[in-house]
This record gives sequence, structure tokens and C-alpha cells, in this order.
Amino acid sequence: MKLRRRFALAIALVVASLAAVAVVNWWRPGVSHFPVRGVDVSHHQGVIDWDAVAGAGIHFAFIKATEGRDHLDTRFSQNWADADRVGLVRGAYHFFTFCTPGLAQAEHFLEVVPPVDGTLPPAVDVEFAGNCRSWSSVEEIRRELTAFLEVIEAAWGRRPLLYITSESEDRIVAGHFDDHPIWIRNVWWRPPSEPAWTFWQFSDDAELPGIETPVDMNVFAGAAGTLSTLTSN
Repeated sequence: MKLRRRFALAIALVVASLAAVAVVNWWRPGVSHFPVRGVDVSHHQGVIDWDAVAGAGIHFAFIKATEGRDHLDTRFSQNWADADRVGLVRGAYHFFTFCTPGLAQAEHFLEVVPPVDGTLPPAVDVEFAGNCRSWSSVEEIRRELTAFLEVIEAAWGRRPLLYITSESEDRIVAGHFDDHPIWIRNVWWRPPSEPAWTFWQFSDDAELPGIETPVDMNVFAGAAGTLSTLTSN
């Protein structure tokens, strides 16, 4: 009887493992459905071999530039130049701090990343994870985020992308920033069709040639030929 129980337990463990693998493979977007793939990086990825990244079938890269009113990502300048050199479509992003005036953050971003032709629209990372704790209200966050977005849009002549999580979508963005393109994070399953998204970050622990650490992977909602339409006014 004990032997049967052990055998049954072993079978159950194998089935559970196979089911887990099936689930993981189910939600990861296949290349046939989403052929336009990209990364988003910061100093956390260290020195990147961008030639190897481009050779791995990557089409675009979002590169962290700034955070708050005064933080500059230490790898931004090199990553920005190298991604361009190897022919990737590139975009810069800013991590929006909930406890700093939006105008000050916009001025800081524009000092580092003035308007550049041929790039993706600037993106702003709006999320609670890793953010400050002393913000006063969600309404105040919305007001300061609006101020940030208006300044960036006026300078660039293009509406910035909003990088959102399910939490920031529910608490901050939904019903208030519907006219902005969405870059959505969901590492568990394919995002719903509403809100309509332009980019989807589907993994935060991918392995990729040219990058020694785990890296965020993304897909573009459109076809390869339409990515370039986002790089101009």
C-alpha cells in the first residue's frame, strides 16, 4: 500500500510539473502572433552587448533615462547611443515619482532627453512598486502626472506613452488618461483588450544574448512595418 501511495504521489508531482510548464508556455506571446519584440533596460543590466541583442531578433528598446527631479540613469547615454548604432528603434523612459512635482520631473527629463526625431514617443513609468511612500492622495498624483505629460507633449509634439501595472491602471489611470497610448505590464497572462495597449511587457526575467542579467521583454501590438509610424509626429 505504501508503495502504491508513493507511486501515485510521484505521478501527481509529474502531472503538476507538466501543468505548470503548460501554463507558463500558454501566456507567453508567441513570435507568430507578436513578431515585433523588444527589451526595456536600465543600469541594472550593466554593460550590454547591443550587437548581440540586435542579432537575437530584438526590434526595439526602451531605455531608462531619468527618475524624479534629479536622478539620471548611469547607463543611459551609452545605451541610448549603442541601441541607435545597431539599428534598434529606441525610446527613452522616465520613472515618475509620486512625491515630486510633475513640472520639475518634466524639466529634468527634457534636459536629459530633448526631442529626437526617429525615436519612439517618450514613456513615463507609473507604478506603486518602488515608489515613494509620502504621497498625499491619488488625486494629487493625477494632477502632477498631468502636469508632467502636458510639458513633455508640448516639447516633443507627441503624446507620451504610459507604462502601467494593473494597480496603477485601476487606481490612477483608468478613466483619466484614456487619450494616451498604453505600455502595459502583465507577466501572468495576456492583457485584456481594454484598455487598448500598444506595448506589452510580458516578462521580467528573460534571458537574452548580450545581457548578463535577467531582462524585461516586451512585444508591440502591431506588425513590423507599423512600428516606424510611432517614430514621427
